[in-house]
Amino acid sequence: MPFELGEEALCSVSCNGCSLKLLEHIDIEMSDWERRLSAGDVPTFGDLKRLASTARKIHAVLERNGIATNPIPSQ
Repeated sequence: MPFELGEEALCSVSCNGCSLKLLEHIDIEMSDWERRLSAGDVPTFGDLKRLASTARKIHAVLERNGIATNPIPSQ
């Protein structure tokens, strides 16, 4: 995920979803899980599946926007 890219690189002429907002969303999700794991919370397989699904969907939008180029292997 290209978290280090600036807003000007994330917002291009052809936008198929707001890359910046999507990256912020997945960053918040990951930060929340880091906090929960540090607190001793143990994720279920359902939690992991939801997080993976969200990440795949966001990655697909980033690919369409020309930001992410490496495909995530499907299951």
